[in-house]
Amino acid sequence: MIKFTKMQGLGNDYVYIDCFSQDVNLGNISDLAKFMSNRHFGIGSDGIILICKSNIADFKMRMFNFDGSEAEMCGNGIRCVGKFVYDKGLTNKEIVSIETLAGIKILKLNVKNGKVETVRVDMGEPILNPKEIPVNFEGEPVKGLKIKAIDKEFDFTCVSMGNPHAITVIENTKDFEIEKYGPVLEVDKHFPKRANIEFIEIIDKENIKMRVWERGAGETLACGTGACSVAVACNLNGFTNRKVNIHLLGGKLQIEWDKKTNHVFMTGPAVTVFEGEMEI
Repeated sequence: MIKFTKMQGLGNDYVYIDCFSQDVNLGNISDLAKFMSNRHFGIGSDGIILICKSNIADFKMRMFNFDGSEAEMCGNGIRCVGKFVYDKGLTNKEIVSIETLAGIKILKLNVKNGKVETVRVDMGEPILNPKEIPVNFEGEPVKGLKIKAIDKEFDFTCVSMGNPHAITVIENTKDFEIEKYGPVLEVDKHFPKRANIEFIEIIDKENIKMRVWERGAGETLACGTGACSVAVACNLNGFTNRKVNIHLLGGKLQIEWDKKTNHVFMTGPAVTVFEGEMEI
């Protein structure tokens, strides 16, 4: 029997498992993620996130996608980790550090009436070197990468926030056939570790519409690392300012690429949906 908490950040939903109070068989995490994430036979989510002890930070998170693959980071997921550890009394600090496969991230918890409402995450510096993203491309930053998928050619800017993102501007995000092009672009030969694909529409210097095809999960309602990457890519191309609102299917994120520190900061909500137990 595993106790869990279902949480969501802008509709990007995960099953959160407290590994402090219960033993989880780490050898079967991939299968567990597939089972629990299934929206027909399991709990239903974009994946699962384990909250574990860390030797180098306050807490450690491990994130597994719907398909069982482990990912480096999740911006919406880490905000919910911050809410989880505070609301559950695992910490009384309003600034916490979380170890991830993409490094240690610092969270500022915005608390109201004893509960976390929103979280500001220091996502660190964007990675622009093509080998580190990774993407097969000559030159830094990665701009003007042209990839043909089926009957369209897309122009990409690539950024990593601990996981690879490829961003392309389109005319109309609402009517775009993301299910047609997303899976083809995700596994394109230019992306040795696959990639998250962001399709964006520029509204003005401070507002961007975004839809995302996530590596290993398909289209999701929101992606925090994707929103950060979009903000960086748009500023690199002169489309927007350094502080922007990213409008996703699940809601809005505020992203700021700070000029002084070169760090990207993301602010958004974190919500507990329900709690339960599941027999495995």
